[in-house]
Amino acid sequence: MADTMTAGGGPATDVAGGGAAPPALEVRDTRTGKSYTIPIVDGAIRANDLKQIKSGPDDQGLLSYDPAFLNTAACRSKITFIDGDRGILRYRGYPIEQLAEKASFLEVAWLLRHGDLPTQTEYDAWVHEVTYHTYVHENFKKFLEGFRYDAHPMSMLCSAVAALSSFYPAAKDIFDPLQRDISVIRLIAKVPTIAAFIYRHMKGLPFVYPDNELSYSENFLSMVARMSQPKYKSNPTFTRAIEILFILHADHEQNCSTSAVRSVGSSQVDPYSAVAAGIAALYGPLHGGANEAVLRMIEEIGDPKRVPAFIEGVKKGSGRLMGFGHRVYKSYDPRAKIVKHLADEVVASVGMDRDLEIALELERIALQDDYFISRKLYPNVDFYTGLIYRSMKFPTSFFTVLFAIARTAGWLAQWEEMLLDKEQKIARPRQLYVGSAERPYASTLAKVIVTPARN
Repeated sequence: MADTMTAGGGPATDVAGGGAAPPALEVRDTRTGKSYTIPIVDGAIRANDLKQIKSGPDDQGLLSYDPAFLNTAACRSKITFIDGDRGILRYRGYPIEQLAEKASFLEVAWLLRHGDLPTQTEYDAWVHEVTYHTYVHENFKKFLEGFRYDAHPMSMLCSAVAALSSFYPAAKDIFDPLQRDISVIRLIAKVPTIAAFIYRHMKGLPFVYPDNELSYSENFLSMVARMSQPKYKSNPTFTRAIEILFILHADHEQNCSTSAVRSVGSSQVDPYSAVAAGIAALYGPLHGGANEAVLRMIEEIGDPKRVPAFIEGVKKGSGRLMGFGHRVYKSYDPRAKIVKHLADEVVASVGMDRDLEIALELERIALQDDYFISRKLYPNVDFYTGLIYRSMKFPTSFFTVLFAIARTAGWLAQWEEMLLDKEQKIARPRQLYVGSAERPYASTLAKVIVTPARN
């Protein structure tokens, strides 16, 4: 009879009293004939439990191989829940639809970090702290002026946020709750200011300082758009659009940039550096740059009349339909439903133009075509977000910066959760080495004989 081992390496035993055994995975290794019982907890097995499965005394144990972490959980989290098959997104248990309709962004930022909605007293104090930390050091102006006017805004934002750690060296004391609190406040408060300064630098305009009498979203729009008027009055439709988009983008579970923040943060670096790592990851066209790619696709199409031909090209494999489909959502992206209605409001406010006509024609055809329906390629949040930002006259290259402002709240909540999780250590994935075996050195270079110089 084959040996049976538990995950701890000892013999398997029956449950006393004949009760139901705890859920487990029974594994039989055909190399050795041994069988193993691996506990299942929360729908997962622990990868370390595979190490006991060895082919011989010199074997270091079985590894799991999962490129891009398609089916590997790297943490236990209480922050964001996603069910991609059913199109569900919740922050701390609250449906995203309810938060987008009823909450403010700063309320959501508090929720993500603390786990519950704030009381009125907590909220008022939180808004006050964020509002009065929106200013940045005057040296920051010189720092940003060092970039070329045509530098990509995400490069500037990544560098600027990393530079914040040099202004606040005490932030390195990450296990001091007071230092963590002030760092979180500073980042949520200052990232919109830095982003607005970057926008003005791109446009060759003077920087506009924060206005403490305005709300979070209004203040950002003021720093972006205010010219000579003594007091900025935002378009209410734009203010509401920014607020809702910030809520929708505040967190999204263990995506590429959040994983980067957690991984870099696991080295116990300061939060400014960890968030800068998230910004660097978000910069990529497969992540935060997706809504930017939507607008570039629309520019490439050029005319609503060309949409049918473009769609046929996509079906034949000669083009890509950007802003449709999602790695996680196998049905309609729940955020896209919200943003579609928002896009309609913004378009009604500013009027239709050629690019919007192209986008709406793309949406109409794709939602009626069996090719896309059968593949569940529905418009995602990036498709409509790009249209809204385009209608608000933001440069295409600035879209991902707007994403980063919102995601800072989620990154910080995820960073702190990782930091306080006793199971977490410095991230260090394993690898499957598939290179050469040991071999002797034999140089193929021409030998050069160096003769010592004589005096």
